[in-house]
Amino acid sequence: MGIRDAISELSPVLGQRLSLSKSDLQEHGRSETHFADAPPDAVAYPESTEEVSRIVQACARHGVPVIGWGTGTSLEGQAQAFSGGICVDFQRMNRILEVSQGDMDVRVQPGVTREALNEELRATGLFFPVDPGANASIGGMTSTRASGTTAVRYGTMRDNVLGLEVVTATGEVIRTGTRARKSSAGYDLTALFVGSEGTLGLITEITLRLRGTPEAISAAVCAFDSVGDAVETVMAAVQMGLPLARIELMDTQSVEAVNAYSGAALPACPHLLLEFHGSDAGVAEQAQMFGDLAQEFGGKGFDWARKTEERTALWAMRHAAYHAIVAHRPGTKALVTDICVPISNLARALEETRSHLDAQGIEGPILGHVGDGNFHAILQFDPEDAADKARVLAASEHLVELALSLGGTATGEHGIGVGKLGYMEREHGPAWGLMGTIKQALDPQNIMNPGKLVPPRN
Repeated sequence: MGIRDAISELSPVLGQRLSLSKSDLQEHGRSETHFADAPPDAVAYPESTEEVSRIVQACARHGVPVIGWGTGTSLEGQAQAFSGGICVDFQRMNRILEVSQGDMDVRVQPGVTREALNEELRATGLFFPVDPGANASIGGMTSTRASGTTAVRYGTMRDNVLGLEVVTATGEVIRTGTRARKSSAGYDLTALFVGSEGTLGLITEITLRLRGTPEAISAAVCAFDSVGDAVETVMAAVQMGLPLARIELMDTQSVEAVNAYSGAALPACPHLLLEFHGSDAGVAEQAQMFGDLAQEFGGKGFDWARKTEERTALWAMRHAAYHAIVAHRPGTKALVTDICVPISNLARALEETRSHLDAQGIEGPILGHVGDGNFHAILQFDPEDAADKARVLAASEHLVELALSLGGTATGEHGIGVGKLGYMEREHGPAWGLMGTIKQALDPQNIMNPGKLVPPRN
């Protein structure tokens, strides 16, 4: 087999950093959600772009699939080796290469995690704003075009990546973009690789835009009688131009799960979680304006967290919501929906989602980034019950159809992988075929993360 030849070729290059151990293979075949384990044939731990290039060259010579791995937190099977092959784990490529305070940018290797980067930046007065919740790697976040709780103000990875170094499917090393804030020089290859989920090449260096640390930060929680009232408040705040840094929704089921998991004591009703960034005076003014607005829509229990430890606890609770929901029903697995709609259609999407899930008898707590129209229903099922899983998959498909009918998308931030592959033609039509043509041109052997994102090859 080609894999044996590739392993034989790479063993002298990587030594013990090419692992065939059963535990390593199992670790790199797991999924955060409902996908069955799919371990690779080997795991490589490169320490440089040159080593990544040699890995890809060997795999290209022997027709072996190559799958990138950051921290393994992707939710749609992007990092699993469904076709076998060599998993390239970037954990040893975790250096912060250059911080430019004057230009407010930074060059990092793909294995740097979001939290490690911000810890290093603390003394500079700068920070990297994209926060997907999990302590994901920057390479993984770039590959899936991640976003999260702060996207409403700071945008997604698409808006915060200036340039890349990429090892292509032939092993060639290319650079895309520059540190300039704008350019009209040719195709935007940086944008092409951001969100490509490793299907076009392996990202080995990222240049990121940084932001100034706000002078003041204030966070809050606010309860509502209904999800509709909460969403109406969000829409009004956005239309007023309030500079929201975060605005998150948890429905009643999510709140109950979080209370049980994190020891919180939130009333059992829908809540908005908010954060404002700016000057002391600006944050105080924004808080007052939002508080008055929320009151008009029935908001109650408006509670501001002014101390750093209070804000940290609030967002730790929100980031743990997925694990809280899964733990609330032990023995279940979860399918995480990820639809995003224009904010004017958000209330309708949420109402119809809840109505459909209740009619189907499906447990589906809802939470999400309502400031940009993105929300998640965590659909839980018994992994030993095929009918239960089928009902959840059908519900997920219904929600995607709903999102598309409202001018939205199947995935606001989690990406496609294999989990949402079946929705791509409905969302993109012939443009999905064009994506396949691009993949064919850049990866004619189909070795780069095959079976993900683009149309399957015959």
